[in-house]
Amino acid sequence: MLTHSTRRRLAGLGVAGALIAAVATPATPASAEEPDISLGVYFGDNTLAAGSPGKVDSPVLFASSTVVVHDLTVRYDFTDLAGKATVTSESDSSYCSTPEPNVLVCTDPFEVELYEDGFGGLYSVVIAPTKDAKDGDEGTVKVSLSATGYAAVTHEARVRIGEGVDLAAGPEEEHSGKPGSAFTMPLRVGNPGDTVAKGAVAVFYNDYGIQANKQYSNCTYEGSWLRTCHFDRPLERRTSYVTTLSYRIAKDSFAPSRAYGEILWMTPAEFEDFEAYAKARGASFGEPGTGGKLGLDEAGPSIAARSFQADTQPDNNWSSLRVKVTGKNGTDLAAVGDEVSGAKGDEVVATVGFRNNGPATLDYSRAGSSVTYLEIGIPNGASAVKVPDNCFPVRSENEWGEPGEPGARIYRCYASSFIKAGDAETMEFGLRIDKVVPNATGDVKANVACQCDGGFYADLKPANDIAKLVVNPSGGQGGDGGSGGDGGELPITGANTALIAGVGGVLLAAGVAGFVLARRRRTHFTA
Repeated sequence: MLTHSTRRRLAGLGVAGALIAAVATPATPASAEEPDISLGVYFGDNTLAAGSPGKVDSPVLFASSTVVVHDLTVRYDFTDLAGKATVTSESDSSYCSTPEPNVLVCTDPFEVELYEDGFGGLYSVVIAPTKDAKDGDEGTVKVSLSATGYAAVTHEARVRIGEGVDLAAGPEEEHSGKPGSAFTMPLRVGNPGDTVAKGAVAVFYNDYGIQANKQYSNCTYEGSWLRTCHFDRPLERRTSYVTTLSYRIAKDSFAPSRAYGEILWMTPAEFEDFEAYAKARGASFGEPGTGGKLGLDEAGPSIAARSFQADTQPDNNWSSLRVKVTGKNGTDLAAVGDEVSGAKGDEVVATVGFRNNGPATLDYSRAGSSVTYLEIGIPNGASAVKVPDNCFPVRSENEWGEPGEPGARIYRCYASSFIKAGDAETMEFGLRIDKVVPNATGDVKANVACQCDGGFYADLKPANDIAKLVVNPSGGQGGDGGSGGDGGELPITGANTALIAGVGGVLLAAGVAGFVLARRRRTHFTA
């Protein structure tokens, strides 16, 4: 059964249902080797509007390798902000205290799992300007992370006080079309407040199927995907502005389906903060476009504000795009098997997984769920000694082991949330040959039924959903489902997933919501 920390991590990956329903058990105690692992912490820069309630933010906590720690402590030292801003716990948690002026210390009494990718949402704080803070004030907050047996680490973040303005996004847009078709949409922003906004930046989080059909020099792109647009013209008070974006629906979009996009408007100072955070998380905003400059045209009276206070109720900074992808364009996911050979006592590596034969790409990255679930059967005479972290031993119908746990006969595995047509996703199992059994065979199954988020159950060719994992073959019966052989060279996913999920993952998991107090963070990291 799964530990609490494992369940929290699985929830962050979009795995629910049967896997998440497992009952928690105590985790393995820390080993003597764990002090060699280093901890890490990151806290984003913030710009606050003078006179506002402030913003909610939380640190990103990580480690050089996956580890369970005890007495995890986060310390906020905002001495440099004395008289300018305060840092308080978002909740009334008894886990946080103020041992001295301008210092907040929070300690988790439970064990916490840290890993390389990190997670946010723990010990969220409200950073708020004092009543005496004024435009131009600036300082730093030192955020430290420590745990029993580990050296403390510190990150220093900038906090600025600025002039409060209100940017209001336009209404939701809806479009429909077949894969490969083009459409345009208005991009709207208004300034319903009484203060001129000195420029604005639009940040886009579009699904794979929504691709830019035209590029502009003041916008940035990663491949075919629009990431940001920067507008330097002043936005006059109580005035709205509009421009037109040109999109196309990706030719390899799954159909029928829906694709979604989100647009967030920020001030240039807020975008500076977010850009620093995104880069620290490994996300890219791409490169400037190759076309001319995209302008904003005045469109009359401002879009009505959805709140009364500048930068304190930023729900009006968001807009969305819904695209109904029509027609029929499905795909075929095929299992990928392998053949390995060795003598008794040898350890061999078997590479198994699945391939997307197309014609459609599958994109579940918005939900963060697995595009398919797999089952791996270990052949007789062999033992699994090295198991991928995304695979769980099946002990019984309702009981699962820990991720990466060796020694089982059957494993269930989840996949990434994106698989492009023509690509494959594989993983390596380390097998020890305990007994030489000619043609020992296990099944590699794709599209396994699971009471989980995600999964794929509309396969165009179910006959190739099962492939063979063969140890010591005599006639070459393993390899790809329905075809035999080892499948040759397979293009492996990775870059495409990062391309689509980069900024989007930061938006959803890390929390652009950290820019405001009233909007709640959407995090993938808590069960």
